[in-house]
Amino acid sequence: MIEVQKITHKYGDRIALSNVSFDVKKGEIFGLLGPNGGGKSTLFRILSTMMVPTDGHAIIAGQDVEQNPAAVRRHVGVVFQTQSLDKALTVQENLRAQGHLHGLSGVILHDRMERAMERLGLSDRRKDLVETLSGGLKRRVEIAKALLHQPQVLLMDEASTGLDPAARRDLSRHVENLRQSEGVTILLTTHILEEADRCDRLVLLHQGKIVAEGTPGELRSRIGGDVVVLETADTKTLAAKIEQRFGLHPSVMDGRVRVEIQNGHRFITEVVEAFPGAIESVGLHKPTLEDVFVRETGASIE
Repeated sequence: MIEVQKITHKYGDRIALSNVSFDVKKGEIFGLLGPNGGGKSTLFRILSTMMVPTDGHAIIAGQDVEQNPAAVRRHVGVVFQTQSLDKALTVQENLRAQGHLHGLSGVILHDRMERAMERLGLSDRRKDLVETLSGGLKRRVEIAKALLHQPQVLLMDEASTGLDPAARRDLSRHVENLRQSEGVTILLTTHILEEADRCDRLVLLHQGKIVAEGTPGELRSRIGGDVVVLETADTKTLAAKIEQRFGLHPSVMDGRVRVEIQNGHRFITEVVEAFPGAIESVGLHKPTLEDVFVRETGASIE
């Protein structure tokens, strides 16, 4: 449904995207995970026909984004990070205005509005002013707007940014329902690990390059075992001692020493006994997408 083929984009001498390629299958929820400045927004603007790449191609629903942008827009619904709702209008007034922009009217527009509100759980909020809605509800209205012309693909840019965890989970539930009920293919950009974990597949973007690709489970399995996080007054010294004593290769980031190990509980006992008084606190967890990103880049997503 979406083909990204060796896309490179430059802003002057700065390379924002470098030879990026991936495919999104019909009906997938596909994520672009990475920190701000990693290239997600540039790629999103290219896919939403707002800009053309310096090199490479993007094809959506069989249409080339650069050669046939108008045709692409007919197949794509877009939810931008910045809200585009008129806060002085009601939910249904916002939807009606958007429908008119697509040339919809009468029974067709009415039916599509009803369906979109039903799918997004907005039917009982149709007469509410947008300015009275929570952030999560506003996001749902944005998605409903993007669905009025019945697109095959929905592009969402950092849609859950600024929402509390409960609202993010609620939004993700509605997005999943859309995929199941409408068969919509969804591509989303995010720096939020919880949101990325709900994707069918994703790519990790860092400094304009794909550093990893796969399902969340496949990516986490690159590490396996446990991740031990140690706090100490001298991280570099502790990391060097761990490498020398245990033959491991710890990383240092954010004032902490990270160690990937198969048996984390046993290692904690051994490292505390080996360096008494040097370790201030210890943490242990199973690998996350953040750990995968750190391993591949040496940097944090946040």
